[in-house]
Amino acid sequence: MAEEKKNIMDEIAEANKSVVTGIDEKDIKHWIQISIMGRKYRVPAGLTIMQAMEFAGYRFIRSCGCRAGFCGACTTVYRIEGDYRLKTALACQTRAEDGMYLVQIPFTPAQRANYDIDQLSPGIEAFLKVYPEILKCLGCNTCTKACPQDIDVMEYIACGKRGDIERMAEISFDCIQCGLCSIRCPAELAQYNYAQLARRLFGKYKLSIPEHLKKRLDEIKAGKFDAELKNLMSMPVEELRKLYTSRDIEKE
Repeated sequence: MAEEKKNIMDEIAEANKSVVTGIDEKDIKHWIQISIMGRKYRVPAGLTIMQAMEFAGYRFIRSCGCRAGFCGACTTVYRIEGDYRLKTALACQTRAEDGMYLVQIPFTPAQRANYDIDQLSPGIEAFLKVYPEILKCLGCNTCTKACPQDIDVMEYIACGKRGDIERMAEISFDCIQCGLCSIRCPAELAQYNYAQLARRLFGKYKLSIPEHLKKRLDEIKAGKFDAELKNLMSMPVEELRKLYTSRDIEKE
């Protein structure tokens, strides 16, 4: 198993050279064919979808952010040749496969309500007021299958319908707002926006403030750090740089 993993990593490293160092194509051992917006390209095997598109000549000005699977900007819908099913992924985290038909989703035009969190209560009433369409959920689980974070989206929607804000916030905590759940939803819901509301309600009304945080807030209000902050703001840039590079760094 370890040897197999090593071989895979070696293959990925070898393929990445074509993007990172501009290696000559004749030195690339393994190739695959993908289709981007209907046009076929030959790219090195082992690249992520994003890297494969860049190798093919595409320059990302949208649908690209952190490249680490956290920002949700690179939502992708694809199909494998010979398979009728549509699949979803993050382009920066999914390896390109031979026979992929790819298209990027630059924006999800899902319903996003404006609301004053201070005027809402942490329960089902908030959803009935802000997002009443949550009750249209069919329970088909398509949203869960589409989620690149493996979040049980259907379950947190069920929690929202029951008014269980705490559980909804907990399940949806790893949501990256990519919108793939909404794109695939037959009931046309905006699940990720509902989850964001749940987390905001939980944070405001149900999450207790730790004692050390209360203490630090009191110190800030009392002006304990005003002189130090004023000193930092008046420092020349070079002194700030020296202070920054000489700071104590916590060990990992």
